[in-house]
Amino acid sequence: MKIIERSNYINPANREKIYKWFLRNTQRLSESQMLMILAAVVGAFAGLGTYLFEVLLHLIKSALVNWFDVDTYHFLYLIYPAIGIVLATLFVKYIVRDNISEGVTRVLYSMSRRGSRIAGHNCWTSIVGGATTIGFGGSVGPEAPIVLTGAAIGSNIGKLAQLNYKNITLLLCCGAGAAVASIFKAPITGVVFVLEILMLDITSASVIPLLISSITATTIAIVLRGFDPIISVSLTPADMFQIKQIPLFILLGGICGLMSYYFTTTNSAIGRYIHSIGSQYKRWAIGGIVLGVLIFLFPPLYGEGYESLVSLMHGDKQSIFDNSLFYPFKDIEWVVLIYVVAVMFFKVIAMATTNAAGGVGGTFAPSLFVGAFTGAAMAIFCNICFDWDVSIAAFTLVGMAGVMSGVMKAPLTSIFLIAELSNGYGLFIPLMIVACIAFAVGHYLDPDSIYTKQLRQKGELLTHDKDQSVFVFLRLEELMESDFVRLKEHHTLGDVVQVISTARRNIFPVIDNFGHLLGIVQLDDLREDMFKREKWGAFITDYMIQPPDRILEKEQIQEVLPRFEHNNTWMLPVVDKQNRYLGFLSKSRILNAYREQLVKISQ
Repeated sequence: MKIIERSNYINPANREKIYKWFLRNTQRLSESQMLMILAAVVGAFAGLGTYLFEVLLHLIKSALVNWFDVDTYHFLYLIYPAIGIVLATLFVKYIVRDNISEGVTRVLYSMSRRGSRIAGHNCWTSIVGGATTIGFGGSVGPEAPIVLTGAAIGSNIGKLAQLNYKNITLLLCCGAGAAVASIFKAPITGVVFVLEILMLDITSASVIPLLISSITATTIAIVLRGFDPIISVSLTPADMFQIKQIPLFILLGGICGLMSYYFTTTNSAIGRYIHSIGSQYKRWAIGGIVLGVLIFLFPPLYGEGYESLVSLMHGDKQSIFDNSLFYPFKDIEWVVLIYVVAVMFFKVIAMATTNAAGGVGGTFAPSLFVGAFTGAAMAIFCNICFDWDVSIAAFTLVGMAGVMSGVMKAPLTSIFLIAELSNGYGLFIPLMIVACIAFAVGHYLDPDSIYTKQLRQKGELLTHDKDQSVFVFLRLEELMESDFVRLKEHHTLGDVVQVISTARRNIFPVIDNFGHLLGIVQLDDLREDMFKREKWGAFITDYMIQPPDRILEKEQIQEVLPRFEHNNTWMLPVVDKQNRYLGFLSKSRILNAYREQLVKISQ
C-alpha cells in the first residue's frame, strides 16, 4: 500500500512547493522509513509544544502567587480561579470557536468519528487555554491539553503529508505519546499510554514509530529543561519494598479502587449539574465561588498541585499548609491527617467544577494528586496509630499508581509512570499489587474509564476488539434506505396497484398527513386481491400490519443488529422520536457494510 495518496485538491502556491519538494525527496523511501522520519518530526514538535506550555504556565503562576508569604493566607485565592475560568471560556468561545476541553476524550473521538483529523488550531489553542486555566488556579491537570496538542501536531503533519487514515492515526498516537513522554520525561510511559488508553494495536509497525517519537520528545525535554522530571523523587533504602507491608498494600489497593470510583462518579455528577444550568454567567458564578472558597481553605488545590504533592512525597507535611488558615496547626499530627484527607476528597470537586464551569484542563494530574494524598493519608494514619514508621514517599507513589489505574483503567501506564518517576523499579511489586487491585475494584464498580464512558455510551469508542471497532465506523444514517414508495392512509388497493408496476420494493410504509408511521404493507399480502378489481376499493389500511420493531434515528448499529435476529426479520423501519417515518434499515446492508469495513480495518 502506498503511503502517499495523491488527491485532486488544489493547494495554495506556497504549499504546492512544499508538497513537490516533499514528494520528490520521499519517493525513494519505503512506508516504514517514511513513518519513522515523520514520527521523529512529530516527537520534536510535541516536545517543543510541551516546553512552551510549561513556560507559559510558570510565568502566569509566578506573577500571581509565587510572591505570597507562606505563613499568611491571601484573599486573592478567592478571585483568581474565577478570573481564569472566565478568560478560558471567552478564549474558547470567541477565538477558538471549538471544543478543546477533555483533551484525551477529544483525541479518542477524532480517531473514531473524524478520520483521526484534528483541527490545526489545536496545535496551540490547548496550550493557551490550559495554561490560563491552571495558572489562575483551576484545579485541573496540564496533561490532557498537552496530549491534545501533541495529537493535533501528529494529525496535521499526517494531513500535510497526505497520508491515509491508518498512518494519520499512527502519527496522531505518536504525538499523544510524545506529549506524555515529554511531560514526565518517561518515554516508556508515553508508548504504554498510547497502547493502553488510545488502544492502538500492538505491532512492530506501530511500536517502532511510537518509540522514536517518545524518545525524541523526551530528549527535547531534557535538553530544554534538564533531567529532573515534573515529579522528582529519589527513594532511600528505608523507602524500599518490604515483604511485611504486603497486607498494607493490598488494603491500599482496595481503598484506591474505591477512591477512583468516587473520582469518576463525582466528576460526572458535578459535570451534569453545572452543564444543566443554562446561563453561562451562573456557571461562572458557581464555579468561581466553589473553586475560590476551596482553594482559599486548602491552597494545595491551586492548579495541578504538583508542588504540594512533591512536598508530601518527601515527608514535608508542613509545606502543604503554606498560605492556609490552618498554618498555625501544621505541627499537630491529627490535624495533618484530617487536612490531607480533606484535600484528597475536595480535589475531585475542585477539578470537576473547573472543567464544568468552562476551564480547560484534564483529569490525569488530579488522579495522581488524589492517589498521592490517599497513600500519604494511609501512611500517616499507620504512623500515628501504630507507630509503624511507614514510608510516606513509598505509599504516596504507590497510591498515585492505584487511583490513576482505577480512574483511567490503565494499570500498565500507571505502573511504568511511577517506576520511571522514582528512577528505578524498587517499588515494582507494590505498584503491581496496588494498581491491579485498584483496577479490579474500579472495573467492577464501573467498567469504563473517565475518558471512554461517554464515547462508549454513544457507540463512538474504538477498542482492541476489531469486531466491535467496526461498528464504530457504521452510521445508521448512511446505511438507511429511503427509496420506498410512501402510502397514505386514505389510499385504496387500486391506488397501490397503479404504483406497484414501477415500484422497486416489495414493502410500503403507510403514513398519515404529518408523516407519522402508521404501519407497513407487504406485497405478499396484496397478491391475492390485487388482481380482483372488485377489491380495489378497499382501503390500504385493511392490509396494513405493524412492523415487529422500530429503530430510532440516533441508535447505534451494534444495538440494532441483535433486534433483527430477535424479531426474525430482514427489514425494519427507521423513525424519529415523534414516530415520523424516515426510511428502512436492512440486515443485509448492515452485514455488507460490516464486511467492507472489517477489510479496511484489517489492512
